[in-house]
Amino acid sequence: MFVKKRAIVLNAVYHFFVSIFGLFMLYPIIWMFFASFKNNHEIFSLTASLIPKTFRFENYVNGWNGFGTLTFGHFIENSLIVSIISTIGAVASSALVAYGLARIKFKGKKFWFAVMLITMMLPYQVLMVPQFVLFHRLGWVNTYLPIIVPQFLGQPFFIFLMIQFIQGIPAELDQSAKIDGCNRFSIFFRIILPLMRPAIITSTIFSFCWRWDDFFAALLYLNQPRLYTVPLALRMFSDPAGSSDWGAMMAMGTISLLPLIMVFIFFQKYLVEGIATTGLKG
Repeated sequence: MFVKKRAIVLNAVYHFFVSIFGLFMLYPIIWMFFASFKNNHEIFSLTASLIPKTFRFENYVNGWNGFGTLTFGHFIENSLIVSIISTIGAVASSALVAYGLARIKFKGKKFWFAVMLITMMLPYQVLMVPQFVLFHRLGWVNTYLPIIVPQFLGQPFFIFLMIQFIQGIPAELDQSAKIDGCNRFSIFFRIILPLMRPAIITSTIFSFCWRWDDFFAALLYLNQPRLYTVPLALRMFSDPAGSSDWGAMMAMGTISLLPLIMVFIFFQKYLVEGIATTGLKG
């Protein structure tokens, strides 16, 4: 009886602190949501007050109208194009590379695996200048190519994640498939790839979120407003030399979170399963 009561108390304390930390992490989003219904004066004069005095929906109308002939829907469309194509390229190429490093024996395998790990540790600032010079000489600046094409060359984090998952799949499945006449590609596409679903979905969620939120690469390579993605479009609401429409920025910031929230809600089960089965725990 005492043990049961102790378990109930510990469980209640655990959920209490988890709820507090969860609320602490969500508070900036909640604050942004309610700030999207305030005017500029109320946003900064009553920052501690969460609920607006009057709910002003014109921030959503003004924000969605965008700039000139470009509505905010145009920027969302640009972000979807970049995020979806980049995610397909990153996940597909990473799965192929991970299968090769996890299952196929070849000369220099350990060396290339170490190179892959080193590239994962390099900060983007180290690669930024040489990549920009390369893409500028190729004439890719002011297009989506510098953002999308590198994703088709494999992403170290996803490769590492998928290697961990593939190594957990019994090698006997490969041997059985060989006996049945399958070659390497048949084994990958018919045996390994279907079993990798949790790792693939986890990589897809991470890749989509990272590309959707990517501000720096878009800032570096895109100069024309018609090509801007959502992060760059949100910056346009802020004008340090003039007046900024903070209400519209908060409103469109709230809308820009909807695709990420929907992806997380629909694929939460696979995200948890993928992280658990690949050993990438916090």
